[in-house]
Amino acid sequence: MTTEENISADNFLPPKAAKKAKKRVHSEGEDAMDVEEIAGIEGNVLNSKPKVKRKKNSAEVRKIAVPPHRYSALKEHWMKIFSPIVEHMKLQIRFNMKARQVEIRISPETPDIANLQKAADFVKAFLCGFEVDDALALLRLDDLFIETFEIKDVKTLKGDHMSRAIGRLAGKGGRTKFTIENVTKTRIVLADSKIHILGSYQNIQLARRAICNLILGSPPSKVYGNLRSVASRISERF
Repeated sequence: MTTEENISADNFLPPKAAKKAKKRVHSEGEDAMDVEEIAGIEGNVLNSKPKVKRKKNSAEVRKIAVPPHRYSALKEHWMKIFSPIVEHMKLQIRFNMKARQVEIRISPETPDIANLQKAADFVKAFLCGFEVDDALALLRLDDLFIETFEIKDVKTLKGDHMSRAIGRLAGKGGRTKFTIENVTKTRIVLADSKIHILGSYQNIQLARRAICNLILGSPPSKVYGNLRSVASRISERF
């Protein structure tokens, strides 16, 4: 092995790149810089980019704003929210009193960075009004989602018409809402004119179709019949 081959092996430079660099440097004359100096300068230029680190750190934190009417519920169920995020997902969580936000970030023990988004969805589901036990399914399963829409997105209603539409969705003693939840295997929250649905993609579509029919004025008995027929067809497929 020649001396030139020893130098290239010690410096771990590709043979073609090293030869081209040497020819170019020698052709420029005595004042030209060495190949190692050029590589060192290029490495320093590439490494001196603090903006990349800032973007990475900002992506490792999730901030969820807490609505005022959920402060007391968050305080009451804080340990039920805190325990699975810290113990099972291996994340760090805190409540920022000044900003009124729940902040979640990864820790060195976090096994998967995807846990950060799962934990954020879990907290958002609770703040939307879902029970902690129902929202925990977002941490355990991957194919669950939350969909939110308003009654005015389906039909423009005002005053007593809006109140009657909300009453049709809930039913007497919440019977209509519970029936839609049981048939479609979803969880529904009626927050004034906003409607939140938790479940798989296909089940959310079934529940949303039934809710839209109720908003448009269909009688509950007809909606129940359509739901049961669709649910039976889906169960036969699987």
